[in-house]
Amino acid sequence: MPSGRTHLRIEIVLLGLWIGVGVLCAWQGWVGTDGIAAFVAAYAFSMLLLSPDLDLAMSDSYRRWGPLRWLWVPYAAAFRHRRVSHHPLFGPITRIAYVGLLALVGLLVYLGVSRRAAPELSLRPDLVITTLIGLYLPNLLHIAVDGLQSIWVRFRSRL
Repeated sequence: MPSGRTHLRIEIVLLGLWIGVGVLCAWQGWVGTDGIAAFVAAYAFSMLLLSPDLDLAMSDSYRRWGPLRWLWVPYAAAFRHRRVSHHPLFGPITRIAYVGLLALVGLLVYLGVSRRAAPELSLRPDLVITTLIGLYLPNLLHIAVDGLQSIWVRFRSRL
């Protein structure tokens, strides 16, 4: 399989392409600059920290979590490598839901300790969609590159 650096390089190059597409969409009035910013921030977060390889203790994305990497131990225990974590639909959903669950637990602990009321949130649907696309896309690219590499290796072995 391609190394973590190879995946990262591909995702960075394609981020440049996605930003260009976003600028064109902004010119057409289809998306605002806040939507582009939400997409880029989510894409960068996902590219660096939500890789399908989080189920491997020695992966680059696992190490990037630094002192918080222990948060991914239950995830790695629940999902064997290249199974659900590398499924094009369920893999990204499991990681996004896992991060959402961690954030919810953190918020509940904070509210319990501080004894403050929960903040009122209003989420704009357009920003939620662009954020979810930004979170999902690097994962899909990672899975596609792994799949193409597997096909290439099988093809070369037949020659």
